[in-house]
Amino acid sequence: MSLRLNRKSSNVEMTPEEFRKAGHEIVDKITEFLESLPVKPVAPRKTLKEMRTILGNSSLPTKGTDSGKLLNEAAELLFNYSTFNGHPKFWGYITSSATPIGALADLLAAAVNPNVGAGNLSLAATEIEAQTIRWIAEMIGFPTDCGGIMVSGGNMANFVGFLAARKAKADWNIREEGLNKKPLIIYVSSETHTWIQKAADLFGMGTNSIRWIEVDEKQRMKINDLKKKIKFDKESGNYPFIVVGNAGTVGTGATDPLEEISSVCKENNLWFHVDGAYGSVAAVLPNASKDLKAINLADSIALDPHKWLYAPLEAGCTLVRKKEFMLDAFSYHPEYYRFEGDENEEEKPINFYEFGFQNSRGFRALKVWLALKQAGKNGYIKMITEDIELAAHLFNLISEETELETVSNNLSITTFRYIPDDLKEQKDQKLEYLNELNEELLDRLQKSGEVYLSNAVLDGKFVLRVCIVNFRTTKLDIEALPDIVKNLGKQVDQEKRISK
Repeated sequence: MSLRLNRKSSNVEMTPEEFRKAGHEIVDKITEFLESLPVKPVAPRKTLKEMRTILGNSSLPTKGTDSGKLLNEAAELLFNYSTFNGHPKFWGYITSSATPIGALADLLAAAVNPNVGAGNLSLAATEIEAQTIRWIAEMIGFPTDCGGIMVSGGNMANFVGFLAARKAKADWNIREEGLNKKPLIIYVSSETHTWIQKAADLFGMGTNSIRWIEVDEKQRMKINDLKKKIKFDKESGNYPFIVVGNAGTVGTGATDPLEEISSVCKENNLWFHVDGAYGSVAAVLPNASKDLKAINLADSIALDPHKWLYAPLEAGCTLVRKKEFMLDAFSYHPEYYRFEGDENEEEKPINFYEFGFQNSRGFRALKVWLALKQAGKNGYIKMITEDIELAAHLFNLISEETELETVSNNLSITTFRYIPDDLKEQKDQKLEYLNELNEELLDRLQKSGEVYLSNAVLDGKFVLRVCIVNFRTTKLDIEALPDIVKNLGKQVDQEKRISK
């Protein structure tokens, strides 16, 4: 046995020549893919059945396969069976076109493979993540000495802020005594993303602890309803602890009156958390709204660089005004953790395992850090501004169409619906039919490969939703959309009427 181990070889190792050859080939294929994106279908025209047939139901291979061949096979599968959020006509969900430097950054990060859980395991990666967090905070006007951590996305970013709030606001030792002392109450607008239900459920408070605050005609939280519900809970012996404001709702991109929410939180000693997963980075714009600028008043903010900072998935981020609150919520020091650094050094390392859920952590920050350096603040101001202008341009184009009805426009999201000319005067009476029509229309649009939209439901209306977080989208791409929707809408309408 000892002789065999002295000559140990690995089935997953590659010689320098093999790695270089495979690397050059796959980079060439990726380059060709990115170059051809504008002429590819946005979504695959292949079926789930075809995909599963190709993969097959075979058992785990007993023998290995050449690495170069495997990479080529994987590339072909991804290039032919994926929905491309980097396509210039992908406007469906808030998943951005990803920076090419971010793709290369992920390769570099994976090659070194640092564990960014402890500073002495990942000196360069840890300090790059810390600088990335400071730059993001600076970008949106938040204190740069805040606590922060890179996470997988919006759910996890909001969870970190939520748990920091729970620990900070409970007036008992919640770590030892749990949730049995008092009923903790959460306040959110009715437009808040479903992460809040997951948080209330998974962290033991139950979804009945959520108070859904009414919104106005612009989908913004009503402050009077918030005050009324807080007052009622206090008088009922409940324990309010957090208010969540939105900086860019997932449906329409609306921003709550954050400055007023902050005032209510201060009056009632509540934690003010902002879900800015999508819209918060627009606070960098010189002409950002007063409400959006007010995210700097928050106790914590969730945001996603893989949304409007154009980072490849996954890249979320939580910022907490005082880093001590993160340590209070997440830090433990078992004897087998020896990550305090050299006792003779004045500065101590950052150990990110103390700031969130994970101990072992990948190097998510590199792709964000490199893109921030590549584009600079002014580059992001330009790209974000252009996305907003394109959404406004679409809204104006649709306003001129007789068969299309605009519904909302906030940040880079525009919503609208298709209404046949002869139903314009009966649109309220025909709401059910129009909802069915637009739902079927959306399904056809997504399968067509021409464009990729998503939906929202506003005041009972099923509407088509265009969200532009895409540095490849041009004015010409946007101007093609109304005719595509009208032509397919007429076809769907005719088929539905014949079937009835």
